[in-house]
This record gives sequence, structure tokens and C-alpha cells, in this order.
Amino acid sequence: MSETCNHNCSECGSDCAERNTPQSFLEKPHELSSIKRVIGIVSGKGGVGKSLITSLLAVSMQRRGFNAAILDADVTGPSIPKTFGITEPLKATEVAMLPAMSKTGTQIMSVNLLLKNETDPVVWRGPMIAGVVKQFWTDVIWQDVDYMFVDMPPGTGDVPLTVFQSLPVDGIIVVASPQELVGMIVGKAVKMAGMLDIPVLALVENMSYFLCPECGSRHEVFGKSQIDALAKEYGVDTVAKLPINPKLAAACDKGMIELFDGDWRDAVCDKIEKTPKREIK
Repeated sequence: MSETCNHNCSECGSDCAERNTPQSFLEKPHELSSIKRVIGIVSGKGGVGKSLITSLLAVSMQRRGFNAAILDADVTGPSIPKTFGITEPLKATEVAMLPAMSKTGTQIMSVNLLLKNETDPVVWRGPMIAGVVKQFWTDVIWQDVDYMFVDMPPGTGDVPLTVFQSLPVDGIIVVASPQELVGMIVGKAVKMAGMLDIPVLALVENMSYFLCPECGSRHEVFGKSQIDALAKEYGVDTVAKLPINPKLAAACDKGMIELFDGDWRDAVCDKIEKTPKREIK
């Protein structure tokens, strides 16, 4: 404890034994930014389609008349710009960077927009990656954003923890696939959110089934769905199941995700829309 301590911990940044209030790690956005809600998209493991779900939810909220944005926090595996067909370099002013704008108005910030070639690897250690994610929040002017979706890397490591502690996350969407192993992984992601007092808004099961275009029959290619049981176990009341659709994969590859449609997102978007409104400045 400092000799000049006035015992008002809210005004002090020192981490001393006498601290009687928890220290906040929240970072302030750029002074010219306006952001109302922040939704994290998480998964306990890679390859389950988290970036796809992030993109589709942002597109859906834009179609509902809201201003959506995506902060691509998956620094070592960024795919959001390609999904939206964005190849132009980012613009900047004297005071901040400006996010890229998709064809329908979604604001996007990703490390791939800062690289000379989109295939250049980002070979950085955890603290540097976490620092870049913070800069995407603090050094970018986000304009009149109703819903910001944060596409996080898989797992419960440095970057997800940085996002949860540094950004005022209003809730998360957990993405999984039908395999039994994923049930255990979902539990890790849900419990991490619980430890940090962040509500789980919905569970999304990607690659849930394949709908035969010839006969219309439904096939659970990767095994029987467990998402309803998992939702009940963890007290999550909103579930969505996304089918395997080759046309959707082609739309991502061609940067045409904004043209794709489907009603599976409605329940999740309804839940997102009900999150309390606030102004983050």
C-alpha cells in the first residue's frame, strides 16, 4: 500500500494487498466510437464453423435494419474478410484506423486487412496477439454500431480471456458440431463464461444434418445431435441447428456470404435483439 493511499480503490491502479474492490480490466473504445452491444462468438475447439456463424449473424442483424460490425479476434486464423469478399487495405486517419465496409454495410476489422498478402502467416506469441485485439477495440473508430460480433479463436486461452476482460461483452454464442467429444468442449466454453459472469445467449450446432435435395430426407452425417441435451444441462434456452449446405460453403469461398439466406438464425437473432441496450463510449 502506498504511503499516500486514501483507501479509495476505485481511483487507484495499484494491485496491493489492501485492495477492497475488484480491479477492472475493461478498455475504453476510441472516443469517436459508438457501440451499443458486444456479442462474443466462441467455440471450445477449432473447425466447427465459428467464423461462418459470426458472419451469418452479422448479415442477419443488418437485414433487420441494425448496424452490425465484426471484430475478428482470431488473429492467427482470420477468415472474415474472405467471407465478405473484402480485399482492399484499411483506411486510416491521423487519429485512428477505420474498419472496412462490406457491400451491405457491415463494419469489419481483421488482421488480414493489414497484411500485404492474405496468405502471410501471423507468427506472434500470445501477449502480442492479445494486444492487437485490444487495439482493434481502442484504436478503431466504430461508427454507430448496434451489434458488434467478436469472432474469437477456439479454446479458453489468452485471446478469449483478453476479450472477456477487456471488452464489455453482453453475452456469447457457443458454436459446436454434433460429435460426442464436442459436448465436453462446449462445457469448457460455457463454464469459462460463467466464471466471468457472461451470459450464454444461445448454442449453435453447425453441420447438424444434411437435407437430401432429391428426396428431402434428413441425415445426421456426423452423429446424433446433442445440442438440445447440452442446452438443458447448462440452462440455455435458445438453440439453433445449421445444416450442411455446399452452396453456403461456396458462398464463403466467393466472398458472397451476404447473399445467403436461411431461417435457422431467427431464434438466435431474436435472443440477441433482446439483450439490454446501452451506449459504450
